[in-house]
Amino acid sequence: MSTPAQVRVRFSPSPTGTPHVGLIRTALFNWAHARHHGGALVFRIEDTDASRDSDESYRALLDALEWLGLDWDEGVEKGGPHGPYRQSERGEVYADALRRLIDAGEVYESYSSAEEIEARHRAAGRDPKLGYDNADRDLTEDQRAAFRAEGRAPVYRLRMPDHDITFTDLVRGEITFRAGQVPDFVLARGDGTPLYPLTNPVDDALMEITHVLRGEDLLASTPRQIALLEALARVGIGHGPFTYAHLPLVTGEGNRKLSKRDPQSNLFHYRDRGFVPEGLLNYLALLGWSIAEDRDVFSLDEMVAAFDVSRVSSNAARFDLKKAEAINAAHLRLLAPEDFAERVVPHLAAEGIADPDRSVLAAAAPLVQERSQVLSDAARMLAFLFRDEDTFTPDDDAAAKNLGADAAPVLEAAVAGLTDLPEWSAAAIEESLKTSLVDGLELKPRKAFAPVRVAISGRTVSPPLYESMELLGRERSLARLGAGVRRSQGMG
Repeated sequence: MSTPAQVRVRFSPSPTGTPHVGLIRTALFNWAHARHHGGALVFRIEDTDASRDSDESYRALLDALEWLGLDWDEGVEKGGPHGPYRQSERGEVYADALRRLIDAGEVYESYSSAEEIEARHRAAGRDPKLGYDNADRDLTEDQRAAFRAEGRAPVYRLRMPDHDITFTDLVRGEITFRAGQVPDFVLARGDGTPLYPLTNPVDDALMEITHVLRGEDLLASTPRQIALLEALARVGIGHGPFTYAHLPLVTGEGNRKLSKRDPQSNLFHYRDRGFVPEGLLNYLALLGWSIAEDRDVFSLDEMVAAFDVSRVSSNAARFDLKKAEAINAAHLRLLAPEDFAERVVPHLAAEGIADPDRSVLAAAAPLVQERSQVLSDAARMLAFLFRDEDTFTPDDDAAAKNLGADAAPVLEAAVAGLTDLPEWSAAAIEESLKTSLVDGLELKPRKAFAPVRVAISGRTVSPPLYESMELLGRERSLARLGAGVRRSQGMG
């Protein structure tokens, strides 16, 4: 049998929990490998564990890939020549593969219990935790019949080859598992219910996968997959083993594997904070790969053009939130101002501003584009522009530090200087405030403008003050400064 000419990779998650950044990194590398080689990405769902799988998690996976813009060529929601693409709908496929393997003698019935296996190890002076000892390989039909008569239910195990298994990993080089190192393993229960070690390679074989890019935590199962793929090819299923690339683990604090239980691993946490797909995918690509030694920021198109899985590092990749934010900030700065403004809108909604004035937003957004690491930063800095005066209140901590009793004369002087200002523009506001506060009250700029900033924006971090006041308008600016005066006097 000839192998497929086209590069074919797969993304095959289980629909459990929320999409994990490590899982999405794996999806990204598979996607980039397929796109770089003009190949195909197959999106398959491994949902045979009814106790853990959920439709909610499946929909979350679709939502994640759609948000990130990682498209696939074949699979769930799209169809294709190798469907169905959900394992829960492929029972007949696995039953046929198991029958063929049994009939060819590649698979056998095993009746040993865990207690019996452990007892045999103890009797032979071996570590009792070594696992299955291949003792049932050569049971006679009479012996199997006797076990069945006892009411025992078998499992079906694959006969592992009696030779070393060697393969070349695109990330880690040549790897060898010695003969006898991996015991015969279970493919199905006695009633024929298939287990993951059977379903995954059968699907890969029938879907003509050529390259498997997956986490290094699965490396120990690779010799089992290779042995099964060789056996499947001998019974007419697939083309034998394919090419593997085991990707480095994504770790968190203390270099521990980033688990699903770690809040830092939740993909949607980053979307909710205001990471943009371009920024987050750029950072995830850096977890094990780089486009160049002196370059961290790049587009998806540039990644596809340059991606070479053999250049992926074998070392664990630590998720560094500060670097992720810096990469995202760089992508925010690359957005066209109108695009940036539109992306801020959902995050303004999270601040309670459902329908911001688009003309004000268009003018204000560029003022914070350079200052934002994530879109929620921009929304928090801009929200004051869209709040009604009867609902606007400064942040408690900012007010406590900047609107105390000593702020009252500063704000009164600001009101006096601005009330009859002929032209309400940033330049005129700047000149007036500097004249009133720095020259008139002989204050240092920081002492002069901090109370004004908090009275106007409610925060110590805001867009540029004079431009903010111009956008807010004369009436609203003076109203907020007046409210600041009353608050400061009340602190006296």
